[in-house]
Amino acid sequence: MAQVLYLRLCLPAEPRKFSPSSSSSSSSSSSSKPSLKLPQRTRSSNVSIPATTKGGSSRLLKTQKLNSEVSPHRAVSAVRLMRIELGGAFADLLNEKGKGSGENEMGYVQRTLGFRTRELNHHDLRLVTDIVGGTIRWRRYLDHLISSLCHDKDISSMEPLLLQILRIGFYEIVKLDMPPYAVVDENVRLAKVALRPGAGNMVNGILRKLVALKEDEVLPLPRVEGDDRAQARALATLYSHPVVSV
Repeated sequence: MAQVLYLRLCLPAEPRKFSPSSSSSSSSSSSSKPSLKLPQRTRSSNVSIPATTKGGSSRLLKTQKLNSEVSPHRAVSAVRLMRIELGGAFADLLNEKGKGSGENEMGYVQRTLGFRTRELNHHDLRLVTDIVGGTIRWRRYLDHLISSLCHDKDISSMEPLLLQILRIGFYEIVKLDMPPYAVVDENVRLAKVALRPGAGNMVNGILRKLVALKEDEVLPLPRVEGDDRAQARALATLYSHPVVSV
């Protein structure tokens, strides 16, 4: 009798195992369609939100036009020189870390100039370091040359970006001895794209004057005459040093 009772107790146990699934399957059949639609809607909304709210910088990268004609290392150098002069950066910001710093610089270029250039490679990074450091080192002398070749001798009122482009071109021609035609062409293109065609024409005329004077070896020199203080100022301009160190 005990075994019979045991079997009778076990037999109902098997239907009880399947009865919840059968009841859930019958209930899920009626609610399966709406339950499938809801996850699809949530998945589609979750995908679209990161795409649109990933960040303002990602949208900026996509919307701004890529300009493959402008020299990327000159564009970066011009923007960095502006930042340094305004007190927002240091000359050695582009260091051996390379790529990360370059990507950061390209963000500044896009926000300042309004267009994208190709990414900087290691050669571009070395050029940026050389041009920026050399332009800062010889800025006093470069500004003397620029003011000597401009109609307006007071270059302090010149547009900051235009002045940096001229400084880069003068440094490349006078100190780096780069091919003049390449320097003139690249800096004129940068001025036209970043500013306006008239700015490019101005850069073209001034740089061509510089090339002609350099070929004739008659670059304008500061006048070393007068009292000791005047001579010290002239030598400080010529060698681009502070007056107190001359």
